[in-house]
Order: sequence, then structure tokens, then C-alpha cells
Amino acid sequence: MLRQLARLTAPVEAAGDRACAIAVYADAADRALVAADLGHEGVACVDDAARAAVLLCDLWELTRLPRARSWAASLVDFLLYMQLPDGRFVNFIAGWDGRRNDRGLTSFPGGGFWHARGVRALAKAWLALGDERAREGLARGLPLIRTARDVPPDVRSIHVLMAAELLRSGQFAELADDLTRWCEEIAALRHGDVLLDNPDEDGPHLWGHLQEGVLAEAGRLLDRPDLIDVARRSALAYLAPLIESGFALPTVQPYGVASAAYSVERLASVTGDRVFRDLARKARAWFAGRNTAGRPVYDSSAGRVHDGIDEGVVNPHSGAESNVVGAQALITDLVRVAPALFPVVDACFPSAVRRRLAVSRLERTA
Repeated sequence: MLRQLARLTAPVEAAGDRACAIAVYADAADRALVAADLGHEGVACVDDAARAAVLLCDLWELTRLPRARSWAASLVDFLLYMQLPDGRFVNFIAGWDGRRNDRGLTSFPGGGFWHARGVRALAKAWLALGDERAREGLARGLPLIRTARDVPPDVRSIHVLMAAELLRSGQFAELADDLTRWCEEIAALRHGDVLLDNPDEDGPHLWGHLQEGVLAEAGRLLDRPDLIDVARRSALAYLAPLIESGFALPTVQPYGVASAAYSVERLASVTGDRVFRDLARKARAWFAGRNTAGRPVYDSSAGRVHDGIDEGVVNPHSGAESNVVGAQALITDLVRVAPALFPVVDACFPSAVRRRLAVSRLERTA
């Protein structure tokens, strides 16, 4: 997974002499593809760079491997470049020269998902790396989140992740009231026991569905067992049957499976219930072949996660999102092998990226 992310990492000159981003899509031969589902969007985006930065900050905290730190720092430089002075983020760069796409349907300034992920990544970079520029970017972006209303739960869940992490670290105490309100918003939007992603749907979508996990985690932090109970009932009603079936849906993406695994893992930790521990094990096993294709989606020999399963067939492509969320879902295994793996990962970076990561700004001051 890290090997594929290294292959997809490229310099962004306009963002600074250390800045890098990750190509959003790649075909079976690892050739980068442009995002053009809704017209030309671009080659790399905040959505992916932010999630990768969070992953690498987690790896740095768990392993103290310098390359995890320098790689994360290069992505933070890109995120800061993509943040406008008013705190909003543009999502895509149109090309590797760093031209921002500020008009695309999935790139305009201030879009819900990429703003949430960008701010969360800056919060993580400040806490994990001690990057004060990330602290400044967080301070610019956070008011837009705190004043936003009518935010759908799939986006609000990312806000909850960020707020909970800051509060656990003893920072931004003023977010405690926001966290309570946001969790109550999430818990209120459900069909029967099942938590929904937005008010315009009758059932949830698996992709990015984190609500059960974030309510469980926040419920523990806030001492709100009612939130944990809402999360537990939704997980049993919605996630458990999907996991037991091997995610028997026409199309399943790694982000959907990783989201489900995150939620039942959080519930296992918060409740101690073996049912959720077993569900977490089965959800992670989707990557190894417990799925409708009967084949691994994570190719451990090649170091890549494929882009999902369509009608029982593994998609041969392997882009940024799939490998970031796959690494997050399997992070316990990844941490165990990371010291031996990172020299191999280094060889997968393009030479221009290796030069940028060799002596990063944060490594020099660590």
C-alpha cells in the first residue's frame, strides 16, 4: 500500500521546494490518470493528500520512522498551498505545474468533504509533527466549520474526528460544545435504527459511512452512553449484515469497507463486545479475499490495493484513495512490518520525490 502511494507521489513545484501530492488515479500499469468523471478535475487533490497525511502522521507517531515524517510534511506543504487566505480549500490541481482548479464540480473553494479533510489533516500535522504553519491553517479553516449549518452526517463525521482528537490532546477546549451538537445532529438523522449519510436518502451509502464509529468514540469522550447505543444499534442493523455477507453489493470500494471496519473496531474498543471484534476481523478480511470475487483486493506482493470489486470482478486499477484507506484499515499489520518495509518504499518513489524528501524542513528541526 505504501509502495503504491510512493509510486503515485509527485512534486508540485508551485507549492514549494518540498511539496508533493499523490496522483488520484492509476491504471493497472501504474500510469497516473486524470480525474475527469465530471469534466476535467485534475491530477491530484486535497481529499487524497489530506487522508494520506493523516495516515503518515499516525505511522510517525507509532513507529518514529523519519521517512513517514518527511513524507507527511511534504503533503502538508501541498495542503497549505491549496488553502486560500480565507481558510477555504480548493480541491484539485489541474496539472503537475500546480495550477489550482477553482471551478470544478469537485474542486470549487470550500467544498464540504475536502474542506473537512484538509482542516482535519492540518490539525493532525500540528499535533503529530509540531508544524506551527499547520496550526495557523487550522485556525483559518476551523471557523468555517464551526459556523456551518445543515452539514450532512458523512461530512460532519470528519469534523467529529478532528474535534475529538484535538480535545483528547487538550487543545481547542471551545470545541466541546460543538462536538456535542455535531454528534446529536448525526444521531438524529436515521431511518429506524440505521444512521443516514444525508437527508435526501432512504438508506446509507457505504463509501465514507463513519457515523457508527465516530459516535462510539465521541460518546466515550463525552460520557454519553446514549450516543454509543445509537451507534451500536445502527452497526448491528446496517453494517453487520453487509460484513457477514462479504460486502455482497454490485460495487464495493475499499473506502466503504475501511469505513465499516473502522466503525466496528471503535465499537469493539468502546463496548468490549466480542461481536464487534469478530465483525472487525471479518471486515478486514475483505482485503484478503473474503469478498464476492473470492480474490485478494490487497496484492501484498505488488504492494497495492485495487480500486474495488464490480459485479464480482476485482478492478485492476489502484489509485490514491484505495491505498490510503487500505493502509488505515490494516494499520496494525503495517506498523509491524514498517521498519523493514520503508527501505523498499523508498525505492518506489520517483527520483525527484526522493530528493525532496531527503532532508525535509521538519526533519532538519526534529
